[in-house]
Amino acid sequence: MTFDPVAVRRPQRWDEPFDERPLSDRDVNWILQHAPFSEIAEEEFRGHSPLGEILRNDSRIVRCMSGDVVYRTGDFGTSAFFVLTGHVRIVLDHGSEEMASMIEGAVVHKRRGLFDALTQLWKNHRIPEARDLDADARASDVRDKGMFVQDVPGVLSLHETNTIGPGHLFGELSALGRSPRTTTIVADGQCELLEIRWQGLRDICRGSDALNRAVDELYRKNALDEQLQATPIFANVSPEGRKRLIQETVFENFGNREWAASYKAVAEQGAAQRLKKEPVIAEEGHYPNGLILIRSGFARVSQQFGNGHRTLSYLGKGQMFGLEELYHNWRADEPLPYRFTLRTVGYVDALIVPTRVLEEVVLPTIPQSMIPDPPVGDVRDADFLTTDPASQLRTQHLEALVEGRFINGTATMMIDLERCTRCDDCVRACAATHDGNPRFIRHGAQVGRFMVANACMHCVDPVCMIGCPTGAIHRSPHGGEVAINDPTCIGCATCATNCPYHNIRMVEIRKADGRLVRDVETRAPIAKATKCDLCVDQAVSPSCQNACPHDALHRVDMRETPKLLELLER
Repeated sequence: MTFDPVAVRRPQRWDEPFDERPLSDRDVNWILQHAPFSEIAEEEFRGHSPLGEILRNDSRIVRCMSGDVVYRTGDFGTSAFFVLTGHVRIVLDHGSEEMASMIEGAVVHKRRGLFDALTQLWKNHRIPEARDLDADARASDVRDKGMFVQDVPGVLSLHETNTIGPGHLFGELSALGRSPRTTTIVADGQCELLEIRWQGLRDICRGSDALNRAVDELYRKNALDEQLQATPIFANVSPEGRKRLIQETVFENFGNREWAASYKAVAEQGAAQRLKKEPVIAEEGHYPNGLILIRSGFARVSQQFGNGHRTLSYLGKGQMFGLEELYHNWRADEPLPYRFTLRTVGYVDALIVPTRVLEEVVLPTIPQSMIPDPPVGDVRDADFLTTDPASQLRTQHLEALVEGRFINGTATMMIDLERCTRCDDCVRACAATHDGNPRFIRHGAQVGRFMVANACMHCVDPVCMIGCPTGAIHRSPHGGEVAINDPTCIGCATCATNCPYHNIRMVEIRKADGRLVRDVETRAPIAKATKCDLCVDQAVSPSCQNACPHDALHRVDMRETPKLLELLER
């Protein structure tokens, strides 16, 4: 049977404005009269998208009443907020359960009970990818219920808070890095906010150096002190010392936030060519000019070996580089250069504490438990690393995991091929919990005796979310699992195209009677995106791992390096 070709329109970012309708000229002009936009010269955007058009299509005005919650600690979001009028309170909330009990409308994801888990076995559709379209329509019409703090004065008395007003920006790091929110934001009286999706914020910062600097200074003023206090190495620094750190810490970023496109372009090249594409943050043999703290993203730690480099480890958010050399140089007469090279894997947002400031403010107060061991060997020694076979095996495994960008995963499916009997119990368990349709393929890249299966890894930086015109692919608000809201998925395949691991599939959907669902105008079958959701609504998850009778399948958080290495070498 043959079909005539059908032209499928792929939505672009501005085909679906951030608001239900684009902002009017009056709205845009009103926004441009408020800081910081009133301080930006339109000439700065020559060669870029006009500022007015970015605001029109990538932002929306949010009007809040006193007590409205903008977002909470632990929530995931891909937008940032400018305060246009009024004030908001930053609640430095590290007791999220207590805060949640004070918020009306807080979303709590409900997992299935035991009875529901059993009944779904015979309630599943017999037809693959069948949909109840009436139920989907009802679900897509439901609006999210807003969140509200019941007693604003009570909250403010129980938590340390900061107030920010017009011209201030918040939520930008979580938006640009697609990472969890680190604070709770509550409206302090009536206020008007400009919510801007991360692509628009990125484009504005690209066009305006002044705004880019202003964003960094706002972070320096409002958030850097909190991050320093949360980092153990700065625990004993005096308030005066922290003020100096805040003033002199340097913000740097390396690579490209939309790293998936460049990764796909070089993925087929050799390791040496791929390594050259990774921007160098700190280079082996060079003088340590500062302590590097990773604010977001991933970096590769490698050392020269023969004519190339071999990977020793990788660093992620909250980790640091160069402390051993800096501490040694502070205490010893003969300085030691960086012993390793730090390279960008995709994109890295870093803080650099200058050596002079570190030696004068931080190192004299460093906690005893944080004092690094003396460096063993020297970068100039050819045999600095052990030649033990186990160490070499570890290096090979890490090389493969970093090369494949699998380090991005928080729930990477790794199958021990020496234990796996190909019984397919994992696939059947996945199908049983997803209406008869398995959400992964037992196939993928091999690292040693392990297979990295084609299953969603629920990435730290989920680039699949970039460009979804309806927001159908999103993070679960509390667990952070990357899931797809089927009723609002329009089948544009943007997420499947963006995923660098080929872990999202487009499937043709059917009605309950087995008939293909077709587009009204083109008559072409409608496909929707499907992927592993980590059994977010199941009583026990993930089903695939729990069903494996041979302990061969593991969901691995790649940020937990010791556990990863233990698994690889067991």
